[in-house]
Order: sequence, then C-alpha cells, then structure tokens
Amino acid sequence: MTKIDLNSDLGESFGIYTIGCDEKVLKYVSSANIACGLHAGDPHVIRKTVCLALENNVAIGAHPGLMDLIGFGRRKMDIKPQEAYDLVVYQVGALEAFVKAEGAKMQHVKPHGALYNMAAKDKSLAEAIAKAVYRVNPDLILYGLAGSELTRAGEAIGLKVANEVFADRTYQSDGSLTPRTQADAMIKDEDKAIEQVLTMVQKGIVYTTKGEIVEVKADTVCIHGDSEKALAFANKIKSRLEKANIIVGSFK
Repeated sequence: MTKIDLNSDLGESFGIYTIGCDEKVLKYVSSANIACGLHAGDPHVIRKTVCLALENNVAIGAHPGLMDLIGFGRRKMDIKPQEAYDLVVYQVGALEAFVKAEGAKMQHVKPHGALYNMAAKDKSLAEAIAKAVYRVNPDLILYGLAGSELTRAGEAIGLKVANEVFADRTYQSDGSLTPRTQADAMIKDEDKAIEQVLTMVQKGIVYTTKGEIVEVKADTVCIHGDSEKALAFANKIKSRLEKANIIVGSFK
C-alpha cells in the first residue's frame, strides 16, 4: 500500500489573535509545521501547539519564516544567504528547545511562505537553509517543494528530504506554485483539490494551469490550516486517501 504524510502549517496565532483551528486539524494530519515566532506564533502558542501535537501523536517540525509579521511571511524580501542561515538557525533552535522541554524529538523543518518559494528557485538561499538545518541537527528532515533547489540542496549536504506537494495550490510549467498574487493560485473546489492530490500521489504528475503535465514526487502533502474550511477539508481528504488504500502517516 502507498503511504503519504499529511502536513499542516500550525501555531500561527499570537497574542490576542487566533488563526486557524489547530486543535481540531491535528486530529487529521500526521505532521505539524509549527511557526517559530517571526512570521507568526509566540512563545506561549509554540509551547501549546507542541503539546497538542504530542497529545495527538503528530510529528513536529519547525516552520521558520521571514521576519515579517505584518505580511505573514508571504512577501519577498531581499535577503542574503547568510541572513537566511541565521534566521533558520534562530527559529529551528527555538522550536527544538520547546520540543526538548516536553521530552520529545523534532522530526523536520519546513520553511514558510516567501522564504520557501524563494529557496525553491534560488540555489544559494537553498544551500544556506540546508546548511542551517544540518548544523543544528543533521537528523532532521528537510521539507521542500518537490523537485526544487531546496530539496536538491538538502540531499547534497546529507539531509533526508521530503518532497512536498500542495492540495489547494495550482502549478506552473516549471513545477513551481502559482504566486498567490494571481487569481488562479488557489483551488477553492475541495473535490478538485482532492483529485489533484490523488493524481500526484498515485500517478506522480500534476496538471498545470495551462493543462500541461509535470512530473512530481509526492512524499508529503500540505493542507493549509488557516483556510476557512480547513477542518472539513482535512477530514475529507484523509477519508478519500484511506478509501484509495493510501495510508496516512508521518514521513520517516
């Protein structure tokens, strides 16, 4: 039987602001990418989300982003590789401390938003991020866009990598995600999103916005925890995967 990891970006609330429904989404995913306090999250939320993940037997990963709380880490910033390295070491270290304090181990690192997309195409940024993860803990798994510079950099330095695909995002001819600034970036029809996931997992391909076929390797599927229908979608996609004899489990 085929096995796939379902991951979700969580722990994105901060202060008096509540984002997403982490406690409920955690019942349907196998891995959690927890915000580390720069693009979202705060120390209290980080600890709480780590504990919730452990209670639900969900693997924990750091979700480091750009220092852009107002833009939720989704705006591009002109940063140098050394700055990317420092940002990742800082944030992974923070999350790992909370995990260690609870007597557990962290599984992976997945960059967030603009940092993720920039590293998918920029080799120097990708190498800096991979180096940061490796130096903090070489046993951590690096999550990156399938077939990207980030996954290649991770493999080159000796990290185990997980090629990630997205349930509710559309794809371009080069295998990259359609920028969120474009109207067709998101797949709002749940059934179409699930069919895209099944096609990627079972056939290893994805259809672009132009109808082209692009090959992809799917080790883990991202479902967004901050969307309006996150909980219902998480439930539905897990059920459809299991009905197709695809086991949902963390990537190890």
